[in-house]
Amino acid sequence: MDKFLIKLNVGQPSSSFSQPSASSQINPEIQRETHPSPHLELNLESLEVDPKERLPISSYGPNIRDEVRRYYIQMGPCKPIGHVFPKTKFGNKMRQFCPTWFKGPYSQWLEYSIKADAAFCLCCYLFKNELESRGNGGDTFTKDGFRDWNKAVERLKAHVGDVNNIHHKCFNRMHDLKNQRQSILSSFDKQNEKVKTDYRMRLKASIDVARFLLRSGFPFRGHDESKDFEYKGPFLELLEWHGDMHPDVKKVILRHAPQNDMMICPTIQKEIVEACVKETTKAIIEDLGGDFFGILVDESKDISHKEQMALILRYVNKSGMIIERFLGIVHVSDTSSQPLQKEIYSLLLKHSLSPSKIRGQGYDGASNMQGGKNGLKSLILKDTPSAYSIHCFAHQLQLALVALSKKHSDVDSFFYVVTNVLNTIGASFKRRVSLRQHQLDKLEELIKVGEVLTRQGLNQE
Repeated sequence: MDKFLIKLNVGQPSSSFSQPSASSQINPEIQRETHPSPHLELNLESLEVDPKERLPISSYGPNIRDEVRRYYIQMGPCKPIGHVFPKTKFGNKMRQFCPTWFKGPYSQWLEYSIKADAAFCLCCYLFKNELESRGNGGDTFTKDGFRDWNKAVERLKAHVGDVNNIHHKCFNRMHDLKNQRQSILSSFDKQNEKVKTDYRMRLKASIDVARFLLRSGFPFRGHDESKDFEYKGPFLELLEWHGDMHPDVKKVILRHAPQNDMMICPTIQKEIVEACVKETTKAIIEDLGGDFFGILVDESKDISHKEQMALILRYVNKSGMIIERFLGIVHVSDTSSQPLQKEIYSLLLKHSLSPSKIRGQGYDGASNMQGGKNGLKSLILKDTPSAYSIHCFAHQLQLALVALSKKHSDVDSFFYVVTNVLNTIGASFKRRVSLRQHQLDKLEELIKVGEVLTRQGLNQE
C-alpha cells in the first residue's frame, strides 16, 4: 500500500456526429438515466443523436447541463448526409427536406431527425429553456420538429428573425460556450484545475501523515487542537512539520487551505484510516490467494468494557513462509459458541473467504471455545472436518505455570514475593527511584570486586 491514487477520466466526445466514437472516454460525474437528476450520473456516450429522441435540457440537473451542451456542440448538428429524405405531398406537389440547407446560412444550427422526418434547431434546443419563449414559434424547432417543406425557406428565415430574437440569443450562448477561451468560463476552468491540484496535494499530505502514525502505532488526536494551544496532537504537529520540510505543500495546507477544505477534521482522519484498512486487508487477501488457512481467535474486553473478538489468519504464502496476519476485530454482545461462529463466518465472507478453506483452529481453553459438543471448535469441525483444532501455546504455557506453582511450594513462594514487590514498588514513584538507586549502587560494588563482568550491552538499567 505505497500510494493512494486518484484517477480522473475526462470525457472526449467524438467530432463525428453521425457515429460517435466507441473509444470516447466516459466522464465519471455523469451516467445515463431515463430521467436525469442533479444527483444521478450520466454517460455522455449514451446521449441520443437523433434530435427527436433527445431529452429536454431542463430535465438534466443544473450541475451537468453544460456538460451535455458541450457534448452536443462538439459533435455539431445532426446532418445525416447521404440519407434518402422521404417525400410528403403538399397540395399537388411532393416535397421533401433539401440537404443543401445544411450548407447554407443555417449550417451551424440546422439539424434533421430521421425518425420524425423533421428539422430542428440545435442552439434553441440547448439554451431556449433559459430564455423567454415569446415570439419564437413555440416548440416547433426544439420539441415537435418542423416539416412544412412547402414553406421551409420562409419559416427558416422567420425562425432566425432579427438580432433580438430568441434564436440569436441562443446562438450567441452556444458560440460563447464553444469558445471557452474567450469566455469567463475559461477562467473558472483554470481556477478549478488549480483547486483540484491543491486539493490532491492536501489529501496526499494527510494520507502520508496518517500512514506514518498507523505504522508506528501512534495516536492521532491531541488533548486540545485549538489554534492557541501549543501542542495540537501528533497528526496536526506532524502535518505542520511535513509542510516545513516541503514548501510547496506548506502553501496549501493548514492555515493556507480553505476553511472548509483543510482535510484535517476527525471525520477525514477516520476515512483515511478506513481506506488504509481496506487497502491493507486487500493486500492480505491477495497474498493468501484463495489458498487454505488457519484461524486464531481470542476475545477480551476493551477499555469501554465491550467484548471484542479478534481474528488472525495463519497461512503459507507463495514463498513457503508461514504468515500470520490480523484480519479484523468485531464487537460481540454474546460470547457463547454459536454467536462467535456466526461472527467469524460473517467476517470471513465479508472478505470473500470461504469457511470451507479453514484447515486449523487456535483458541484458549475456555469451554465456549474447546467444548467437545457445543464449543466453537466442535461447531466449525461439523462444517469443515479438516479444520483441526490446536490449543493456543501461550495459554498452555500459562496453565502449566499455574499448575507448577500450585504443586511446588518454592515456586509458589517466589511468585507470591514477586507479586508483593510489584504491588508495593509499583504503587509509589519514590519507592521505584529508591529501588533503582539501590540496584545501581549494588551493581557498581559487584563490578569493582569482579563478581560481575561488564562490556557493551551489559548492565543497562
